[in-house]
Amino acid sequence: MTANNTIKVIPLGGLGEIGKNITAIEYNEEIIVIDCGMGFPDEDMYGVDLIIPDISYLLDNADKVKGIFLTHGHEDHIGGIPYFLKQLNVPLYGTKLTLGIIGNKLKEHRLIETCKLHHVEPGETVKLRHFEIEFIRSTHSIAGACCIAIHTPLGIILHTGDFKVDYTPVDGLKMDLERIGELGKKGILLMLADSTNVEREGHTLSEQSVGETLDRLLTNVAGRIIVATFASNIHRIQQIINASVKHGRKVAFSGRSMENITQVAKELGYLHLNEEDVIDQDEIRSYPSEKITIITTGSQGEPMAALARIAFSTHRKIKIEPQDLFIISASPIPGNDKLVSRVINELYRKGADVVYEALEDVHVSGHAYKEELKLMHTLAHPKYFMPAHGEYRHLVHHKDLAKKLGMDSGHIFILETGQVLEISEQTAGITGKVRAGNVFVDGIGVGDVGNVVLRDRRNLAQDGMLTIVAAVEQETYSIAAGPDIITRGFVYVKDSEELINGVKEIAQKELESCLRNQMVERAVLKVNIKKAVERFLYDKTKRRPSVFPIILEV
Repeated sequence: MTANNTIKVIPLGGLGEIGKNITAIEYNEEIIVIDCGMGFPDEDMYGVDLIIPDISYLLDNADKVKGIFLTHGHEDHIGGIPYFLKQLNVPLYGTKLTLGIIGNKLKEHRLIETCKLHHVEPGETVKLRHFEIEFIRSTHSIAGACCIAIHTPLGIILHTGDFKVDYTPVDGLKMDLERIGELGKKGILLMLADSTNVEREGHTLSEQSVGETLDRLLTNVAGRIIVATFASNIHRIQQIINASVKHGRKVAFSGRSMENITQVAKELGYLHLNEEDVIDQDEIRSYPSEKITIITTGSQGEPMAALARIAFSTHRKIKIEPQDLFIISASPIPGNDKLVSRVINELYRKGADVVYEALEDVHVSGHAYKEELKLMHTLAHPKYFMPAHGEYRHLVHHKDLAKKLGMDSGHIFILETGQVLEISEQTAGITGKVRAGNVFVDGIGVGDVGNVVLRDRRNLAQDGMLTIVAAVEQETYSIAAGPDIITRGFVYVKDSEELINGVKEIAQKELESCLRNQMVERAVLKVNIKKAVERFLYDKTKRRPSVFPIILEV
């Protein structure tokens, strides 16, 4: 293969994981980027707020990057964009709601004035020198979702984005399956497709089925209704509003992202509601409980989100009342199960009634089940296929599904983040790997927390720390003060006097031994004390706290 007549498809995130989706597609001197999402940290990533993709490859080829093309406005597809644009300011292309949500983020990061946002309607095409990028209407758990077809000199690449096939969407805007079928007849070179729900048999339920359940649940409720859902799920929010208004309830929004996104969705015409049906949180107490619905963030049990603050009585404006009904209209993202259970348990403990997915059909997935994936494959029947968006097992199951539908296993490629799928007129294969991986965002720090820092944080969290402070007199080779012992997260000094005295004794002996031999180099003193104390502590406690000797010279 020669570089001049091949297409490179390079996933920089989103494979073997849920989140952090970003894919680069390169031909000659042009690179386009599909999405740039964020991921959420694991429990052992102490202090890390979020994870963004490493875009070193794009920075190294900055003059080639022509823009970011967005499938939809979920965090795992757009959450990394502000951090991307701070390093490489390129145009953004997306539908109205997607760009509206991003606009709020860019304002928070003070980037809105310098960024180039280009609104694209489904059915429209953006033309570059070698690429024509076509947006195709899709259905998902957020309005404005699109598949993206990239017309290249070698053929069409279809990126499905996240999708489900909803034949009765809330807004009436059905997925453009006809266009996908037309492209399939024309010939699709490569398809990248959502793999999240490949293990689930059958079809996803329509979003409208949730509306029917909500309408039933809101009938004859004596108290307030508090519904937690994703702020980005405008169709779900619309159905909650519709059911509330039908039953004579006023609606209040709680949570910063809920307030921001619903405002954007209303301004752009995605969310329809009358001003008289909406009240501010401060007005809630002015109405009878049976006339109030609160739509809130926190469906994933996030400790700082509104639902958790209500549950644990730390919300400034909303307190749990008798006869409140809480509805959690979402399913836990993998890894959030414990957080959600914790909030549900606390709501029950406070006397509230709670409805969640295990009890009622208050949530439907936004990702295609097996039969919908079969339909996509049948319509597109691509020459090559690359499973995308999923953990590794999802990618493998999606490969197996494609094989059962008659696809040659040699034309199916399971990639890892950073690998390069290179396609020529006749062949395709994995030809190399570029730098890729995770960049940790911790507070305002981006990339300054690496694996070494995380390892130290894990050690400190597991075994704590012990600090030994001593002062030595250089001229007389004697101990001037100490050693004194300070512990954090290891043992409480007053309850472990014998152990602490043992540490003091070991540290003092080691100091005296070194000083007798006229060894006053601080580095030597610290290493000797550290090793001796670590051995002693492990013998006595079978624990390995981080030991920090501090030697002062007087």
